Amino acid sequence: MDYVIEPQPLPSVAVKGTDSRFPVRRIFCVGRNYAEHTREMGGDPDREPPFFFTKPADAVVPSESTILFPKATKDLHHEMELVVAIGKKADEISADQANEHIFGYAAGIDLTRRDLQQIAKDKRRPWDSGKAFDQSAPCGMITPATNVPEIGNALIWLAVNGETRQSASIADLIWSVSEVVAFLSQEFILMSGDLIFTGTPAGVGPLVSGDKVTGHIDGLESIEISLL
Repeated sequence: MDYVIEPQPLPSVAVKGTDSRFPVRRIFCVGRNYAEHTREMGGDPDREPPFFFTKPADAVVPSESTILFPKATKDLHHEMELVVAIGKKADEISADQANEHIFGYAAGIDLTRRDLQQIAKDKRRPWDSGKAFDQSAPCGMITPATNVPEIGNALIWLAVNGETRQSASIADLIWSVSEVVAFLSQEFILMSGDLIFTGTPAGVGPLVSGDKVTGHIDGLESIEISLL
């Protein structure tokens, strides 16, 4: 097929144990899915239905990347997250069916321009400026679900320059991975290639140029990024 302009490369993520890659279609993110993080952001951690926002597929950057400090912000924050990679169409499925549609899992970081997000909140506007900017979705190598016997109780943590800032268990999720996938499938037709960032634990905080960030989830490949 001929195009009037050169198309951009298809965003993708490495897959552990293979030279093949996982093509990224869309990125969904769950807001406030850990009780302690919900409290630190001034919210109520009761089990209200989860809410979602999105990032563009090309916001994905691989582990060991050096990321330019983003434009237009003086308050960049890290948010460590378990990422779910969808491998099969999911349309109005139940939580019990969710695992059938999951290709694998990865460690990811939801980078957030907190000052721009707060302005949007104050003016009751969408969060795109605070969340959906360039290089805002670092994502580590995907481990196929068949190689992850139990993700539900895995430890998740993030360190900046060797100092631990976030530490929790995936079991602390308000809405479990299966429930998140099921909820999303009621609002969208999930397709292979979709990524879901499932929420961040308490301890989010600022980053500055020169910081080295390391994130880890037990059973998965770690993620490392540096800020220029």
